Amino acid sequence: MAAASSTVRITHWVMTLCFFAMLVTGVEIVISHPRFYWGEEGNVNTPALFQLPIPASRGTVPTGYGYVLPDQNGWSRYLHFQAGWALVLTGFCYVVHGWRAGHFRRNLFPAAGELSVGAVIDVMKKHVRFERPAEGAPYNVLQRLTYLMVVFGLVPAMIWTGLAMSPAFTAGFPFVVDWVGGFESARTIHFFVTVALVLFLVAHIAMIFLAGFKSRMRAMTVGSKESV
Repeated sequence: MAAASSTVRITHWVMTLCFFAMLVTGVEIVISHPRFYWGEEGNVNTPALFQLPIPASRGTVPTGYGYVLPDQNGWSRYLHFQAGWALVLTGFCYVVHGWRAGHFRRNLFPAAGELSVGAVIDVMKKHVRFERPAEGAPYNVLQRLTYLMVVFGLVPAMIWTGLAMSPAFTAGFPFVVDWVGGFESARTIHFFVTVALVLFLVAHIAMIFLAGFKSRMRAMTVGSKESV
């Protein structure tokens, strides 16, 4: 299999760092108000769509707990914002390179035969039996479809809903928040997209160990083999 380009490797790790920074700071932001709503507005005086069973870092938020956590909302929002823009710029570079260099065509877009029901079932059976793929084997159809969903679905959805929660951005581009149903709807969608990305990350790490941790890590550090 062809060696991973330096652009793919660099953007992979930069986006990984950005995601972890956004995940940690996002948790801190959610702790300040662990209630979610739908529509444009929502507060402690309106019914919540759902509520996380955790204490808050603000005493004004009813959670059922008799204490509040330390408030880390200030620095968390600042770092979350900075990491978000770093993710946008890095992701843009990755997508442009992927199209120009043929990375998506060679490694992510499934071939016509791979989309058959039989081919998908065979791949699922191998995952259930925890069969280790051959050294240097290309991505199977489930991996290709999953990576496409993340690159062109979940990550853009996370960016879009993040921008929809920015008053400075929506002041100039109000359609960004209108299309998702309001500020609180954007926040709720943002939360579920993040959960989906965390689940992907767990599965991604599990597949790295299944395929061979040393070889896959070598592929994404020194570029000995193509990988994501």
